[in-house]
Amino acid sequence: MTARTDQSLRDRFLSGMSNAACTVNVVTTDGTAGRAGVTVSAMASVSADSDKPTLLVCVHEKSPAAAKIMENGVFCVNVLRDDQTYISDTFAGRFNHEIGDKFDCTDWVTCETGAPRIKDVLVAFDCRLQSGERVGTHHIFLGEVNDLHLSNNGSPLIYANRAYGSSNRIDGAKTLGAARSMEASKLTVGCFQTFAPFVMPRLLGALPDFDIRLIEGDHRRLRESLASGECELALVYDLDLGDDMAAEPLVELEPYVLLPQAHPLAHLHEIAPHELAEEPMILLDIDPSRDYFVGLMQAAGVTPMIRHRISSFEMVRGMVGHGLGYSLLVTRPAVGMTYDGMPVVARPLTGVSKRSNVVLAYRKDRNLSPAAKGFASKCHALFGANTATAAVTRKAS
Repeated sequence: MTARTDQSLRDRFLSGMSNAACTVNVVTTDGTAGRAGVTVSAMASVSADSDKPTLLVCVHEKSPAAAKIMENGVFCVNVLRDDQTYISDTFAGRFNHEIGDKFDCTDWVTCETGAPRIKDVLVAFDCRLQSGERVGTHHIFLGEVNDLHLSNNGSPLIYANRAYGSSNRIDGAKTLGAARSMEASKLTVGCFQTFAPFVMPRLLGALPDFDIRLIEGDHRRLRESLASGECELALVYDLDLGDDMAAEPLVELEPYVLLPQAHPLAHLHEIAPHELAEEPMILLDIDPSRDYFVGLMQAAGVTPMIRHRISSFEMVRGMVGHGLGYSLLVTRPAVGMTYDGMPVVARPLTGVSKRSNVVLAYRKDRNLSPAAKGFASKCHALFGANTATAAVTRKAS
């Protein structure tokens, strides 16, 4: 009974601590024991008023870095920027199959103590080991800060709710009443980057009393944002959302072929995948679009000839307009012209059965705020009335 109770307490402790946001740090060391590094989230200031400032980090006993920190007597705490998730993942061991030496993932300089510092890190604390104590499965290292590097450029990478996030400035209200009013209308919403310009201005305009912060990004960015709680709702495609997400259908979009106006296939009313087999493709190279469009062709027995991989929707359209290839898309601008005035045409892609479904996604374990419920209601009203839908699916000729 006691063992089960302890296990339950441990699980609830881990679940509770997952809600405590922490900076993501890579702790490195070098010296007689050799070089090592590990990603940690348990880092905190101890005191700024001792002989030298002190901080602590917790390192798992099974990490090779723990023993080397104790023997070398020095370590550097590298506080990562929010665009350095790849460094965190590398030192957490997620890319071991791709890289032999974790330190090859970025550039380094040597601190005064001899510990390695990431060259363009947000903040770095160069420490001499003051003491170490093992508690449970972790070593608690107390470090005396010998020197520090401060870039003053960027925002810290945050880890909360078992996902990466970033910090954002929040201005406090001047009165308690104003704060309560602001809280009731505040909402952070995510939207997939290609169709955000077609639907979000209309939605935001329909909710003038809401204080809405918008996050645009690809599928992975929005999935992580939902998981971490950074955004409460997101308009995304219903692909690989995971069992922990609820998804309310909004609109179904059909894939189409985008061609330069002078292309030999542009005279057709519709185009089959096999007619594109020998044509160069401009692939919208963002998650999940890349796999979706390539998958459509492969399911029809065609291996697309990808000439360029482009992460910008308008750049894809521009390259098609200049005759560099065709592209497959689902979002349709209201005009058949690129940024620089080149005419393009959209033709239905036939012979495929998998359409793109735009959904309003949110975490199943989260009770939606009144502001989120109001936003969701407006989404359904607008899409149901074919207003926002028309902006996404209008044909460009």
